[in-house]
Amino acid sequence: MKEYFSHNGFIVDTAGDVEEAERLIAQGTYKVIIQDLRMGPARDHEGLQIVRLVHERSPETRIVILTAYGSSEIEDEARLLGADAFLRKPQPLSQVAQVVRGLIESPRRTPPPA
Repeated sequence: MKEYFSHNGFIVDTAGDVEEAERLIAQGTYKVIIQDLRMGPARDHEGLQIVRLVHERSPETRIVILTAYGSSEIEDEARLLGADAFLRKPQPLSQVAQVVRGLIESPRRTPPPA
C-alpha cells in the first residue's frame, strides 16, 4: 500500500503498532489516515484507539478504516469515533485511492458526534 500511494504522489508514513502510530500523530498533521482495526497479531480492535486519538488531536484529519475484521457494530463505533469511511478487505488499491482523493477534495461538513 505504501508503494502504491507513494507512486501516485502521496507522502506516506506507516506505523506497525499503536505506539508508533501515536508518535507519528503527535509529530505531524495528516490530511488522511488509513487505519486497520488490527495493528498486530491477535490485537482485536486497537485501531479504534487511533481513530479516537486522531479525532481528538486533529478533527480535520479524515480517517479511512480498511479491515478484514469489520462488522456493522464495529463500523458504527468507528464512525461515532470519527471515521469517515469504512472499507472491507480485500479492496483494490485504486478504490482505496479514490476514497482518499474524495475525502481530501471534500471538506468535513459537520463534525462527528463526540
